Order: sequence, then structure tokens, then C-alpha cells
Amino acid sequence: MKRWIAGICLGCLAAAAIAFGGCSREDEAKDKVADLEFAVVSEAEIPSELQELIEEKKANEFKLSYSADGYLYIVAGYGTQDTGGYSISVKELYLTENSIVMDSDLIGPGQDEEVSQTPTCPYIVIRTEDRPESIVFR
Repeated sequence: MKRWIAGICLGCLAAAAIAFGGCSREDEAKDKVADLEFAVVSEAEIPSELQELIEEKKANEFKLSYSADGYLYIVAGYGTQDTGGYSISVKELYLTENSIVMDSDLIGPGQDEEVSQTPTCPYIVIRTEDRPESIVFR
């Protein structure tokens, strides 16, 4: 009997955690207030400390942000891919009431495209004005 009650309690707690976790994330990225201007940063323009972080993480999918010199750098990495020929598209970068939303997609090589058979780790670094809001990746 005690196990049955404990199971029900754990189930209720898990459901509550999912419901509250889902609501807060949805609220963070809800309504667009403004589009943000950004630039895609070349490898030569990436601050050295950020480049070191990217090198440590790039084998796996990752997302991070970094502030330096009045800029906010937003990075999305897609982990190791079997071949070359991948690119990344930034679909949107916008501000909500309390967050910055960055939406990007990994684009694979075309069927007829000749690509390197060497594994690659595609990532993108964008730069915008430094802002205090949290970042929501989509």
C-alpha cells in the first residue's frame, strides 16, 4: 500500500515538474518584440577564449553565449557529421519581453554536391549587441 501511494506521489510530482517547466520555457519565447540585427562571425573574428570553448565542445551538439567588448556572441554547434558540405541557416534572431530567441537549422549537402568524406563539426557564431536577456535556442 505504501509503495502504491509513493508511486502516485512521484507521478504527480513528475507531472507538475513537466507542466511548470514547459510553461516557463514557453513564456520565455512567446511574443516577438523586435528583430535583432546580427552578423555571422568569421573564424578569425572569434575571440580566442570563445574559440577555445568551441573547440572543447564542437564534437557534440552544443549551444552557448559569450559576452565581450560590448558584443554578445551566440553559438550553435551541430556535432560531428560524417562528411563535409553542411551549412547553418539562422532563421530568426529576435527579442521577446524577457529573452532573446535564436532559431537556426543545419542544412545538409545536396544530393549531387561533391563533398569531402572527412567528418566535420559545423557550427555558427553570430554577434549582436550585448544584452542582459537569457537566450532561448530553437
